[in-house]
This record gives sequence, C-alpha cells and structure tokens, in this order.
Amino acid sequence: MEPQTSFPKDKINILLLENIHTAAVKSFEAEGFHIESISSSLPEEKIIEKIRDVHVLGLRSKTKVTEKILDAAKRLLAIGCFCIGTDQVDLEQAEKRGIPVFNSPFCNSRSVAELIIAEIITLSRRLGDKSSEMHKGVWKKDSKGCNEIRGKTLGIVGYGHIGSQLSVLAEAMGMNVLYYDIARKLPLGNSKMCTDMKSLLEQSNFVTLHVPDTEVTRNMIKQEEINLMRKGSYLLNASRGKVVDIKALADALRSGHLAGAAVDVYPMEPEANCSDWVNELQGCPNTILTPHIGGSTEEAQEAIGLEVSDLIIKFINTGSSAGSVNFPEVNPSVNPSTHRILNIHHNKPGVLRVRSFSQT
Repeated sequence: MEPQTSFPKDKINILLLENIHTAAVKSFEAEGFHIESISSSLPEEKIIEKIRDVHVLGLRSKTKVTEKILDAAKRLLAIGCFCIGTDQVDLEQAEKRGIPVFNSPFCNSRSVAELIIAEIITLSRRLGDKSSEMHKGVWKKDSKGCNEIRGKTLGIVGYGHIGSQLSVLAEAMGMNVLYYDIARKLPLGNSKMCTDMKSLLEQSNFVTLHVPDTEVTRNMIKQEEINLMRKGSYLLNASRGKVVDIKALADALRSGHLAGAAVDVYPMEPEANCSDWVNELQGCPNTILTPHIGGSTEEAQEAIGLEVSDLIIKFINTGSSAGSVNFPEVNPSVNPSTHRILNIHHNKPGVLRVRSFSQT
C-alpha cells in the first residue's frame, strides 16, 4: 500500500514557473496533483493573484518570493527552487510561516563546470572574436594572443561542488589549479589551497568565481581586486551577478589589463526572454556573454526536476523535510495504515514536553 495524504491529492494545487522541466510535471501528475505550468517568471503582483489557492510553488532563479507573496499564500505547504540557489526566496519569512523550501544544490554542477572549461579554451584561443569576424566576412588568420591552456594556472574562488569538480577537469587538461574558500576544503588531485584571495588573484592566469550571493560576496571583485590580477589574465563568473563590479570589469577589458572575460550572470537580469537587453560589457574585446545558462542543459534540468519534485512529494506524503534549506531535517518512516499530522511550531523551550492523558 502507498501512503496517502489526509488531504485529497486532486485538490492540491501546484504552480510551476519559469519552464520547469517536464520530468517534474510528470512526477507531480503521477501523484494526482493539479498542476499549472507557466514558461516565464511572474512579477510580484501576478504571483499574489495566483498564490491564494496554491499549495506548492515551483520556480527557478528569476522569480522573487517576497514577504508580500508569502502573506498572500494562505495555503502554501512548500516551495521548490528548481536550481542551486535559494536567495530568491525570503527564507526567514517562509520559515516563520512553516513553509519548507527545497532546492537541488548539486545536480547541475557538471554542466556549469563543463561550461567553464569550454569558456577557458574559447577565451585562450579568442574564438569568440574570430567567429564574429568570420560572420562579417573578415578572414584574419593569426596566432597573436592565442595560447594553449596546458601549463596555465586556474584560480577557483569557491571550492564547493562546482569548484571542486571543475578542479578535476582543469587538472585533466594539464592546468595548475589553485583555490580559495572561506571554509577549509580538502584539495582534490594536485590542486593547492590559497590562504587568501589576494595570492590567488596574483598567481592565476584564469580566475573563475563559484560563490553564493551573500553580503560578504557582493562586489567581492571590484577595481581593487582586478588590479591585483595579472596583466593579460581572464575573469569568469558563473555564480551570481552581484559578485562582480561590471563597470570595473568593462574598464579593465577595454584598457587591455584583462585579456578577456566570460560572464553568465548579471546584477540585473530580465524576467523573461527579450531582444533589447543592454549591458556595459557589450562590445568589450574577447568577452563571452551568455544569458544565465550555466546549468541549462537537458541532463541537468531533468535531474533537478526529478530531485526537487521527489523531495516535495515525499514531504506531502510522509512529512519528510529532508533536503529543506530552512527546516530541521525530519525523515520519519512510512506507515501506510495511518495519517500523519504535522504540527509546525516556533522553536521555544517546553513545546515538546511529554504530557500524560488519562483514558475516559
């Protein structure tokens, strides 16, 4: 027997935004939930209109779940972030309202790491500029400014799941790898830890960023840090848009201090696809600009869809909060013959006191 919820599944409403992979939709459909899937993100006022009768909200990185949205979400049981980060959700307010937030912190690590390797080679060979010239009819064969990546030094800022996996791939390509992280991390292969970011910037030919969006990381790469980098080195950012001072980066590229850059994330990103996006990095030499696609592979999105939907289904069916970023982990065993009642309360001494009841 499969465990059943005490609330009819066909009355559980799930709202999915930002074109979440069909693997998640199929998982929810198999449970009998009622699903609405929208291909784009929605502004706050539109979400408030829709959220009143929604039990599960699914989103990716563009949708912002604010306190106002949570105030309007009278029936919301859970939020699924079908991506790595959860900074787009007001986690504190969600916790206060007893709403667990689930994400997939590891499933697209390989996709991001592969993109960085591809961009390192592309920058080193100036393939972006060469391709642009050819499309304009310019045949310009030369080797100036084009180099192999073998023997070059890659500096990784943030040695988590993406950074460490990238470390292995880069070493396999013959690169020397340095890394810096605020927490002590075990080096993989022959990679070496730097005790501070300054020494990493000074020694690296390529610097790549893989950090979350926090008060500590915002604008962590500005003019001062770029000036520390080697002349002719490269900067890559596929983490969060507010980590790098875009104007300082553009100035360094146009002055020739940096030989190139690859940027996948930006301080301000459009809520939906458009054809009028403007950024200071446009037109900079040997600069690869991509629209936040680091984890956008079919394999990664399918894996994320399956993982987050499974976590939410397990929460609804059994009360398990395993995988939640703002709840203590509770993973109770399943008893098909009973229903479980969840009592979510504030963490106050005495709430879990043992009480005795006399039989009547």
